[in-house]
Parts: sequence; structure tokens; C-alpha cells
Amino acid sequence: MPAFSRTAGGKCLVPGEGLEPSQCYHRRILNPLRLPIPPPRLEEARIITQSIPGSKQMPLRLEDFDYPLPDELIAQAPPGERTASRLLEVGREGFADRVFSDLPGLLRAGDLLVFNDTRVVHARLFGTKQTGGQVEILIERPIGDHEALAQIRASKSPRPGGRITVADGAFEVEVLGRAGEFFHLAFPAGKKLIELLEAHGKLPLPPYIERPAGQADEARYQTVYARHHGSVAAPTAGLHFDEKLLAALAESGVKLAYLTLHVGAGTFQPVRVDDLSEHRMHRERYVIPAETVALIAATRAAGGRVIAVGTTSLRALEAAAQDGPLAAGSAETELFILPGFRFQVADAMITNFHLPKSTLLMLVSAFAGSERIRHAYAHAIRERYRFFSYGDAMFLSRFK
Repeated sequence: MPAFSRTAGGKCLVPGEGLEPSQCYHRRILNPLRLPIPPPRLEEARIITQSIPGSKQMPLRLEDFDYPLPDELIAQAPPGERTASRLLEVGREGFADRVFSDLPGLLRAGDLLVFNDTRVVHARLFGTKQTGGQVEILIERPIGDHEALAQIRASKSPRPGGRITVADGAFEVEVLGRAGEFFHLAFPAGKKLIELLEAHGKLPLPPYIERPAGQADEARYQTVYARHHGSVAAPTAGLHFDEKLLAALAESGVKLAYLTLHVGAGTFQPVRVDDLSEHRMHRERYVIPAETVALIAATRAAGGRVIAVGTTSLRALEAAAQDGPLAAGSAETELFILPGFRFQVADAMITNFHLPKSTLLMLVSAFAGSERIRHAYAHAIRERYRFFSYGDAMFLSRFK
């Protein structure tokens, strides 16, 4: 397979790894891209394991998913209106440059859009140790109502039993111990963890956005249909939808369904091996309601298309169909989708442009075809599309 170029616009997007701007270190902010692979969860859960293609093709290498990206194409802020972002339609015969408000013209009555309704939590906290040392906490995932796994930045790592005063004395956090590379923290019992985070935490923008989160990000780094708190990064394909567009789609006969997958920091985790068969994917929890499963079955029966809005929706759907027919319920998945993967559920997808060498770029290459994605990204760069979380979108049909 011909590889994308190894360069990245004259500057690495991750020092030594290819994913993250070095300026993030100057801001002294914990970086979700640098978090280690999450350890096993502290509660039991059904786990959907990773999938590596079983074909006899040449082994896939990390360099196959590299590409050059000019720095100025990394979107630093959202467009003025959600639906004003650009939309690249990637078809079998070529590409069409559109705006996102054109989406209804690409859909048919009877099609089904499946959205991820997770909500980004204010996962970044600042505080002091008992010794007076400054501490920064980045929540990786809540565990129940009063505990969490987190990464901590401090001059010296806190010890089990230590206490951290957070948010100018608003409350204290106790360090229970370590869970792999993370710290296991206990929060006060008076309020639920999510309530404390929303009241005292900061929104964790991706590190390639080289500015602190502002008031506008409180709305624009959430989807308009976000309901269930739990993510540390937004399901960014959904950021392009507003209430007016959702209403127009429903009126045109397009059906809407929802699932929940809480996005962990591992979604941006650098791939540290060249041979992709050796990569271990991070785990994420998802919930697929019975109503969504029923809508998918009805859409299939009527000849409509199932269209995943974002890689998180796609990953949850395909994970839930690995052991047989798509089933409702909750589970954890470490599904790793590479070219050669056999998709069971989605016929098309809407997605943003993804980082070089990322597992998300591998996923869309599997879905739409590596060669087609390679040409689509080259076209997007020539046409000055905006990349990553606040960037533009693509409409992809499944490669067959």
C-alpha cells in the first residue's frame, strides 16, 4: 500500500510521535493525546475485543497512514454557524465540494442517521497538595458517582492517602492509589462527581487548538443533542448539526436514532508500534438502546441506509454486531478497525478529517477504502478544507 508522506507541514503534530503540537507543553496543560493506554476498568463489563483484518494482504504499517498537513489548516475555532462548515462528498466517481447545509440533498426518505449523544464533561481541575505544590488533574473517566481515574501533573506524584484541595478550596480529593498509569481518586460524597466537575472544572479542548477554552466553546464544543455526561472529547462529526437542520431532516423523512459512547482520552492515543497488528486499542463504554436497534432493523427492511454520524457511533454499532446480530445493551469495546475489517451495520458515515497516523484515520480508510481516502485528503488539502475537531466534514459511502 503506498504510504502518505511522513512530513507534517514542516512541524510535527506530536513531538517524536507525529500527533501533537509542541506548543502544548508551553501551556503546561495536561494533554489527552499524551495519556497512556487506559488500564482495565475497576468495574466488570462485557468487552468487545479488537479486530485485526484476517486477509492475506501485506502487513499494515503505521507509515501507511501518514500525510503532510499545513499547520494553517488545523481549525482553531468553529465557523460562525454550525452548518456553515464545508462538506466533502466522497463518491465512487470522485468528489463534490459542498457545505454542510447541503446534507439533506445527500439523504433519502427512509434513511437513518445514528448519533452519539454523549456530553463532554469539564474534566480539567486545578488544585494544591497538602505540601502547597500545584496540581493539575485531567479526568479520564468517572467511576460511579464519587470516584474517577485521572492523570495528575505535579512536581512530585501524590501518594495514596494524600489529599488535594481543588478549585480554590471548593472541595478536597483523596488519592486512593494507582490504576496502571492513572490515579484513582475519591471525590466528596455530598455531590455527584459530574456536578462537581460542571461547577468547578474546565472544558478540555484538544491540544492542537492552541488557545484556552473560552465561553463560546461551552456551547460549540458540545453537540446540540448532547445528553449523557461522560466524555473528555466531543464526538466532532455531530458539531455540524443544529436544531434547524435536525428538524428539516426529520420533516423530509430521514429518521434519527441515538446511542451513547463516552469518548476517552485514548481516542487520540498515539500508535507506538509500526506493525499495526501489535497495537492494543483503548477501551470505551457504550450503550445502544433497544429503540435504536429496532429503527436500524426497520430501516434495513425498508431498503434505507444506516448512516453513522461520526467514528464513535460507527465503532459502537460495529462492536455491538461482532458476536452476531446487532444487540441492544451496554458493553465496553476495544475494537480496532483496520482495512480488511468487515462492516456489518453502517452503509455510510459522516466524519471530520483525522490526524495523521491515528486509529481514526485507519477506521475511515477501512470504511471508504484506503486509496479513496488518500485521494480525498489530498483534495481537501488542495482546496483548503479545515481539519480536526473544529474543522470540516466528509460524507463517505462504504467501500464494497
